Amino acid sequence: MAVESREISIGTPAPDFTLPAAGGGEYSLSSFGDSPVLLVAFVCNHCPYVKHLESAFGRLASEYSGKGVSTVAICTNDADAYADDSPAHLVEQATRAGWSFPYLVDADQKVGLAYNAACTPDLFVFDADRRLAYHGAFDESTPGNNKPVTGDLLRSALDLVLAGQQVPAPHRPAMGCSIKWKPGNEPTG
Repeated sequence: MAVESREISIGTPAPDFTLPAAGGGEYSLSSFGDSPVLLVAFVCNHCPYVKHLESAFGRLASEYSGKGVSTVAICTNDADAYADDSPAHLVEQATRAGWSFPYLVDADQKVGLAYNAACTPDLFVFDADRRLAYHGAFDESTPGNNKPVTGDLLRSALDLVLAGQQVPAPHRPAMGCSIKWKPGNEPTG
């Protein structure tokens, strides 16, 4: 069953993190300190909502990396219960989708909880001060609704944030598969 992203106040600071990348290495929030905009995407390999847009997302991230946007993907799902979301499969997904940005593994799920992530994909755009500027959908397309995968909502938000402008509210919530929480890790609010 599809769920929507939770409402989070614009201006909320980006929670810090330090996580291993599926392909090796380690990244933290400060790893992206020089970028005027940071896109944090909670995604996974098995979700049909992510698969639906993963190639277009990769192209958009590549395009905007030249404009000053750093992208980082985080998989918070319980890989013990969902083997397709194990690090090896995340590396396969990144290759398949043309992702050149870090793909991090949130095995203890603390980062997903800190960000209040609810679904995959769940997209967060932070400005140069690492304050939340956009939290919403990639576009209006979902599997089976016959709308084109354009990335227009995320693209518009990134353009505005890069220009130092606010993204007009309301932001269309992201929609996708629920985060697969380990027993006892489920959000309480």
